[in-house]
Amino acid sequence: MDSLPFVKMSGAGNDFVVIDNRSLRHTLTTEQIARLCDRHFGIGGDGLLAVEPSPDATADYRMRYYNADGGEAEMCGNGARCFARFIQAFPRAQASQVRFMTPAGLITAEYIGSEVRINLTAPKETQLHQSADFGWGEIEYHFMNTGVPHAVVCVPDAEKVEIVAQGRAIRRSPIFPRGTNVNFVQIAGSSDLIVRTYERGVEDETLACGTGVVASALLTHLANGLALPLRIKVRGGDVLTVTARREGDNFQDVFLTGPATEVFAGQIKI
Repeated sequence: MDSLPFVKMSGAGNDFVVIDNRSLRHTLTTEQIARLCDRHFGIGGDGLLAVEPSPDATADYRMRYYNADGGEAEMCGNGARCFARFIQAFPRAQASQVRFMTPAGLITAEYIGSEVRINLTAPKETQLHQSADFGWGEIEYHFMNTGVPHAVVCVPDAEKVEIVAQGRAIRRSPIFPRGTNVNFVQIAGSSDLIVRTYERGVEDETLACGTGVVASALLTHLANGLALPLRIKVRGGDVLTVTARREGDNFQDVFLTGPATEVFAGQIKI
């Protein structure tokens, strides 16, 4: 069996298995990725990140992201910050920032001490003040695609949400043919939110979700008038910051800032 070097990384509690595949010699199946992410029989993680060569000169590298079920996804905000921290020592044009390509578009990451700030591609498919009954009475929700789809539900107390049952019901609703991530948002102050996220592909609550935090902040700004930047406390206890430039009901220059740290490194037989 081949031995696979890896680094386990955490972005505000959202954890990832990260591998260097610049040589493109590692070809992992869906089942192998799911096994590596399994918390009982593998390394454990909310997903796997792979570093690959950039397809063109616009970026330094390419980021491949796979959910814990082994399926590839377009983008992961906390994963992108961990990816940037992982490749910080790799050769590239600039020491203070790095550019990498994702299926959702080009991402630029800047190193700010222990934190990493990334830009996200402009969100799309924004829907405000929608209503539906997902099984416990009609509720209002908002929707935005921040690289991956996110539903956002404002709640008075995030601690009291039955996040797995309710998150799964919304995620599986035929309203969202591709499925969706689900964020439950509590407004905790004029500049502060508390967000809990049920993640598609993980099929459970995660300790943080970067693209979900961004969708929660931008949709709360639009729907409730809270000024940007917003600070968002996630389930893992860390605080992420979201800012953007608004153009009507659209946004440009979307930035997510937060911690990205190495937990441990090792090798595993696959």
